[in-house]
Amino acid sequence: MSASPDDAAWIKPLGAIPSGLFVLTLRLQERETGLLVSWVQQCGFDPPLVSLALGQGRYPARWLAAGAAATLNQLSDEDSALLKHFARGFGEDEPAFAGLTLRRRPDLAPVLEGALGYLDLAAQPPHVLGDHALFVCRVVDGGLLKPGKPWLHTRRSGLSY
Repeated sequence: MSASPDDAAWIKPLGAIPSGLFVLTLRLQERETGLLVSWVQQCGFDPPLVSLALGQGRYPARWLAAGAAATLNQLSDEDSALLKHFARGFGEDEPAFAGLTLRRRPDLAPVLEGALGYLDLAAQPPHVLGDHALFVCRVVDGGLLKPGKPWLHTRRSGLSY
């Protein structure tokens, strides 16, 4: 959907919908990556579920759809170094974790030791909607790594990150 000047009334309120800031880490066989995500929401209690949206055509969405192990690392409002590290993005064969302290676990995605907490996820097949794929994921494990407040995020516009 492209916006015209007549649509301006909804653009700012859409961008003002708050979300957290997270780093989604993925492991597909021997390959690993991580990316900054913000469109994450709890969407079920029993079983515990979260939804997350990833841009279509981006390799992390392909990995998750192919069954990659996934861990959602929640950033605290003091995690500017992690935010800066992942904000630029990484190519499919680029090392995403250089210089970071990780908790590596066999057959699971890495946990960022500097994060507020983490959730291990089991993703269902995606719902392809517009320019993003929506994944509903069951929470299978997780933990709090340090005390703190989650990083809350809003956007200037509902039309871009």
